[in-house]
Amino acid sequence: MDSTLRSVTLGNIQLFQLENMDGFPRLTRSLLAEFHQQLDAIFKARIETSTAIQSVVITGTAQAFAAGADINEINSLTAVEARHFSALGQSLMNKIERSPIPIVAAIRGYCFGGALDLALACHARIASADASFAHPGGKIGIITGWGGTARLPRLIGRSRAMEMLSTARTVSAAEAYSVGLVRRIVAAEDVLPNAFEFARSRGGFSP
Repeated sequence: MDSTLRSVTLGNIQLFQLENMDGFPRLTRSLLAEFHQQLDAIFKARIETSTAIQSVVITGTAQAFAAGADINEINSLTAVEARHFSALGQSLMNKIERSPIPIVAAIRGYCFGGALDLALACHARIASADASFAHPGGKIGIITGWGGTARLPRLIGRSRAMEMLSTARTVSAAEAYSVGLVRRIVAAEDVLPNAFEFARSRGGFSP
């Protein structure tokens, strides 16, 4: 099933919603490429117009912020395609991290692997109480390739990050908040409103 990136403009906030019919969006090559294009358009408009987007909110479904990369797609890649895919993801995460406008992750459900890399690249993370976080690659002998190994230690400290990466264990929303991985924990129905509130407060405009 194809994952899609739904883009909705709400005032001067851009909402990107990762979607898939099964509730678990995959970060495919086509989705990452579209993400690049959408962000480039926002950044270009910011330079050229006075009514530009002031902040961005990224969210997924009730089941998952995203399910990480698509394993079936990865298994089908040639060596050259795999290098390109890795570079595509890395450059997207860097683009988000270096964005001139705030980008906020609104997280419900699972946030694993590449999805966690995406959330870590954002400037803030708002999570529901049932959200959970992990880099499960350690269970199968791989590590994340989109910058999580660098961003996670900067955010929660080296020892906690090493333990999380090496054991591949799942971290609850409560623990994620206690170590500084997420900024707020709220009820599921309040995740998007809180993310929008945070985006507005950092975007230099009034609600």
